[in-house]
Amino acid sequence: MRFYPEGWERMPKLKTESMIAELEEAALQLGLKVIYEKGDFSGGYCILKEEKLIVINKKFDQKHRASTLAKSLSEVGTENLFLKPAVREFIEEQSERSEIPLRGNGDSK
Repeated sequence: MRFYPEGWERMPKLKTESMIAELEEAALQLGLKVIYEKGDFSGGYCILKEEKLIVINKKFDQKHRASTLAKSLSEVGTENLFLKPAVREFIEEQSERSEIPLRGNGDSK
């Protein structure tokens, strides 16, 4: 069970841009390089030639980028990092969500 400071539930939610900045900083503290590339992929955590990376698809909107960063950090583990309560909560929420299909899911818009 996590204990948060009194009144944490009244703390304002971070804007998406601020959340991304916080998540990128957490990645740096964990020794991960965050890169943004275009392509036909969803992104996430990977190791390429012994370099630990989080790859984010440039084509995605800010919310999807934040979600990919959070899921990747959850995979690596953030237990030993100090994170703002809103950031830790976002990482936990995103790690519990199922993967969002990109193509071929049968849905029409």
